[in-house]
Amino acid sequence: MKYFKMSLLVIVLAVISSCSSTSVIRQSKKTLKGTWTLNDVSYDRVGTYNINLLNDASEDCMEGSTWRFIPNNNFGNYELSGASCDTEKRYFVWSIPNNEGDEMNYDILLKPTDAKMKSETNTGFRIAISYLSDNQLQMTQTVNVEGSPFKITMNFTKNAE
Repeated sequence: MKYFKMSLLVIVLAVISSCSSTSVIRQSKKTLKGTWTLNDVSYDRVGTYNINLLNDASEDCMEGSTWRFIPNNNFGNYELSGASCDTEKRYFVWSIPNNEGDEMNYDILLKPTDAKMKSETNTGFRIAISYLSDNQLQMTQTVNVEGSPFKITMNFTKNAE
């Protein structure tokens, strides 16, 4: 009987912890819903870098870009800004995977697609959501540069709807 009660307690705790992280994900999706502007891109090291964000565009084209997150179908898009930038709309599917009880640190997965949600390469990007509020979003992508981690931080503000 003692083992039964202990097993029951472990199961109840597992269900409660999985539900709480699911509610965090659900709330994050609700908060992400809408249109955001990418204000600036920064790096964790001083220097000048020629980086193609999301294997798509330079920092100059990404800054000022407009992003839309649609949570009911996990679809989104963004449009670059800048006179010399290709302003054609880019599409992606996105999700926030369950991080096994870690409610403070979680990622967003972005997979580039066409307008019909089809991916040519079936590859995507895992980007950490460093901060999320009703009007601010910070995402951090870690890549390897010369064998060392290199962090790219993207700061967004939510547009009034």
